[in-house]
Amino acid sequence: MKYLIILNDAPYGSERSYNGLRLASSLARQEGTTVSVFLMGDGAACAVAGQSTPNGYYNIERMLKGLAAKGARIGICGSCMDARGLKDGFIAQGTKRSSLDELTAWTTEADQVLVF
Repeated sequence: MKYLIILNDAPYGSERSYNGLRLASSLARQEGTTVSVFLMGDGAACAVAGQSTPNGYYNIERMLKGLAAKGARIGICGSCMDARGLKDGFIAQGTKRSSLDELTAWTTEADQVLVF
């Protein structure tokens, strides 16, 4: 199965992006699955490098790195990055600047699309 998870919320405040990444990580551990994550809108901020959270609190950047280490593709909407002043050199390891065209391709190849 191929899964696409789209995250629209900021990394902290609500737990929507956190829960979306928890699900993505769980899916990525399943044999025979591929996972893609697309960050758009305020979700683009999930990819900011250098996040520092209190001990015992989840860290979205670490979650993204772990997901990438499991082979997940992680794209960030380029227009959303630009609107938020997020530069290519300041994004989390394992993430990349992407586009609506790539999101379209990922959507058409996915068996399931989940939006958070």
